[in-house]
Amino acid sequence: MPRTAFFISDGTGITAETLGRSLLAQFESVEIRMITKPYIDDAEKAQALVNSIHATAARDGEQPIIIDTIVDENVRRIVSTAPGFKVDIFSTFLKPLEEELATHSTYTVGRTHSIGQDDVYMNRIDSVHFALDNDDGARLNQYDKADVILVGVSRCGKTPTSLYLALQFGIRAANYPLTEDDYDEDGTLKLPRALAPYRNKLFGLTIAAPRLAAIRSERRPNSRYCSMDQCMQEVAQAEALYRQMHIPYIDTTRFSIEEISTRMIAEAGLHRRFSPR
Repeated sequence: MPRTAFFISDGTGITAETLGRSLLAQFESVEIRMITKPYIDDAEKAQALVNSIHATAARDGEQPIIIDTIVDENVRRIVSTAPGFKVDIFSTFLKPLEEELATHSTYTVGRTHSIGQDDVYMNRIDSVHFALDNDDGARLNQYDKADVILVGVSRCGKTPTSLYLALQFGIRAANYPLTEDDYDEDGTLKLPRALAPYRNKLFGLTIAAPRLAAIRSERRPNSRYCSMDQCMQEVAQAEALYRQMHIPYIDTTRFSIEEISTRMIAEAGLHRRFSPR
């Protein structure tokens, strides 16, 4: 039988959901229905949630899993009356930390994902703007300001990776699509002239041809753009260019954006302007 997991917070719920999903991902054989409940920040909302958890337990025939980051003592007390296996993240870790640091926690709701330091927040926004402005080779004259320039064939994951690097780490990532305009007369892919001065900033992305064809089919079905032959040719040419020019690269086929980004940071030695939140 499937189990239900509730991620509960009196703030955004991002911390509870992130930690909860990381923990539950280790149990691949168990089907888990995940429900996030943010902003449970008063007694009325807490009691309504408890009633919902009771109904879920009766429906499933199994006690739900409850993972919470509730700070407010009164709300936490009400939620504790719900039936379920409870993982109270803050009470589990804050108390030992208070003892170690010899001071009391501020127990402030929403502190993890608040704006906090203005310079960190503005750095995040500036990095996202940079990624958007420099998507798909839009502004070649800004590459001197980039921390990294992602290169690869169309639809291999350059744009979402660039945005993730910006949002999570403050990395200024541009990206450039390898297209037929970059081929020599003999049909060989060459390093685009715009990228030549920035070879030390280049990082390549590649992808399995069948996966690429499937992705492109959603955008332009029954076209040469999504044909297997076209995809195989483009991927082979791109990988040959990476090897020839000693450009580090990652196969994105089976990796999430999070994995692609962190592997890239490690391999390229990129500087994180802040840690992910």
